[in-house]
Amino acid sequence: MKTIRILIVDDNAVVRDSLRSILTPHADFKIVGEAVEGLDAIDKASELKADVILMDAQMPGTDGVEATRRIKERFPQIKVLLLTVHNSYIEEAIAAGADGYLMKDCGREELFRAIREIGQNL
Repeated sequence: MKTIRILIVDDNAVVRDSLRSILTPHADFKIVGEAVEGLDAIDKASELKADVILMDAQMPGTDGVEATRRIKERFPQIKVLLLTVHNSYIEEAIAAGADGYLMKDCGREELFRAIREIGQNL
């Protein structure tokens, strides 16, 4: 079983902690780091050798859509799964190179499945 290296990017500490706590028990997921805004995510994407980035769409400073665009330009092999509460970001995120998206109110099994689906193509 391949281990998927995950970078969590969200400006909300509770969201980051929640994602970490539900993903950590899975042997095929390894959380390699966290970032609180887009520029930090861009730096950590390369430094931490992430396979999949769970990217919040709306953050102060450089938002998730712009961070996705920059990451995919520099590291097209990294998969980005956009997490959002507003569906207004979806088209822009896909155009920026996001490999998929989920609404933040999705169930945990849907999240696990999405990570595994995009992680299979590494």
